[in-house]
Amino acid sequence: MARDPNIPDAFDVYTLVVLRRPPGAPEMSDGELTALQARHLAYRADLVRQGKIVVNGPFDERSDPSYRGMSIFACDLDEAARLSDGDPSIAAGRLAYDVMEWWVTAGSLAFPLAGRAVGERRSMSDD
Repeated sequence: MARDPNIPDAFDVYTLVVLRRPPGAPEMSDGELTALQARHLAYRADLVRQGKIVVNGPFDERSDPSYRGMSIFACDLDEAARLSDGDPSIAAGRLAYDVMEWWVTAGSLAFPLAGRAVGERRSMSDD
């Protein structure tokens, strides 16, 4: 069988964490939300400083308002989930997350602020 020319020879595989507001998230006062958001941002900034998160940020306009933001982690799925569990907003039940691998054509993304290679190079035959 001939190789499908629409499938790249190689992929870079990244660990994504997508943050979302879960149904039934606890109500909080404005002051509590402000304090929680500050802890959430500090926690994620620390993960960036440690090199665990390569890039992250909030979503703005979107078709589903429950989606809040996304991070690309420089670790496997299990560690990304463990680190996400430590996020104060997740621990408080205001955010939940989905963790997944994202396969993109090899060389199509660069993360110059990471200071190192990010992701794992694979081919479809590796899966």
